[in-house]
Amino acid sequence: MVDGERLWRRLSELAEVGKQESGGVTRLSFTDEERAAKDLVASFMENAGLAVSEDAAGNLFGRREGSHPNAPAVLVGSHVDSVYEGGNLDGPLGVLAGVEVAQSMEERGVETVRPIEVVAFTDEEGARFSFGMIGSRALAGTLSEEELKHRDGDGVSIADAMWHCGLDSEKIAEAARPPDSVAAYLELHIEQGRVLENEGLPVGVVTGIAAPVWRRFVLTGETGHAGTTPMQLRRDALAAAAEVMAVVEEEASATGTSVGTIGQMSVEPGGINIIPGRVELALDLRDIDEGMRDLVEDRILKRARGLCERRGVGFETEVLQRMTPISCSETVRGAVRAACEELGFGTYDLASGAAHDGMQLAGLCPVGMIFIRSKDGVSHNPDEWSSKEDCTTGANVLYYATLELASRHLKVG
Repeated sequence: MVDGERLWRRLSELAEVGKQESGGVTRLSFTDEERAAKDLVASFMENAGLAVSEDAAGNLFGRREGSHPNAPAVLVGSHVDSVYEGGNLDGPLGVLAGVEVAQSMEERGVETVRPIEVVAFTDEEGARFSFGMIGSRALAGTLSEEELKHRDGDGVSIADAMWHCGLDSEKIAEAARPPDSVAAYLELHIEQGRVLENEGLPVGVVTGIAAPVWRRFVLTGETGHAGTTPMQLRRDALAAAAEVMAVVEEEASATGTSVGTIGQMSVEPGGINIIPGRVELALDLRDIDEGMRDLVEDRILKRARGLCERRGVGFETEVLQRMTPISCSETVRGAVRAACEELGFGTYDLASGAAHDGMQLAGLCPVGMIFIRSKDGVSHNPDEWSSKEDCTTGANVLYYATLELASRHLKVG
């Protein structure tokens, strides 16, 4: 039902915004690159006949009215920000497929009961401020003023960055949607894993979304001369950090379901002939089972404190963000399954190990996701890839599932 060539052309055009020499993209929140990406998406929305708007958090919307304009809307979309040197499909596929679905309905004269809104959320990734899903939190009404104090590596807070983009952080509450204004949220996304590829399937139905906890560790030792300080007298913060990293790997590997990553590190003073006196680490720990994740977290903290004490190194930690895993709505999953069957595909259920904006909306409305297969499971990497054919297939599933949800006269549950 969708125009796959048009979808692919738009994905390719958006991939040029923030493009790096590696072939990947860098579009951090509240930057010129993110603004340019949103402006381009807005032009696609206008071309699709959608009414375009932005809210107090910078979330971009394209709305197609239904026969009952005051009915709760079906929300579809994703995000256009990226990690550093990220891929071209993580986020943009969900946004531009949503635009394509709405445009295809418009071109075919399809009428729905409910309005359909395509959304490009602000800062899903959290790459700039080590705190993500700003736009979806704001829409759900759960973003606090305290959280807007998170700062990037240059000391710029989220609130300051918003101000530089013409947004007033003191009005962030205006982005919150009333509970009766959204009927459901549905997102198309690349899997970012190898399950579908291993099964030889183009598309899957997401059952739930795993949730991360992000922590910062600060290890403080004693700076010293690399040549004159005996090994047994050192309080090497980096050597302690190496042990902490090994602990993370051991504890996460032991469960069979958890994953732990140290993705950021800073070392001070940073001289080749100076014993490191201070190290900062950032931990990303995830599991679909919140209890298991928190148990692994506790074990990591206990062991990290113990080894730092043994080395005479100070250990401090703070939570950057903590999320709760969610189960996807049975009703939304049913609409996706029906869409797969309509298109002649079998249905395959799988969980998402990556976090997504939908988990922030679970308290606001029923949530669901559609995955398409990822080549070699690669993501957050310039080599991230899904075929044009699979992107089109996913967009067609999104079309039928959205049509089903937006045509309901009764409340989606």
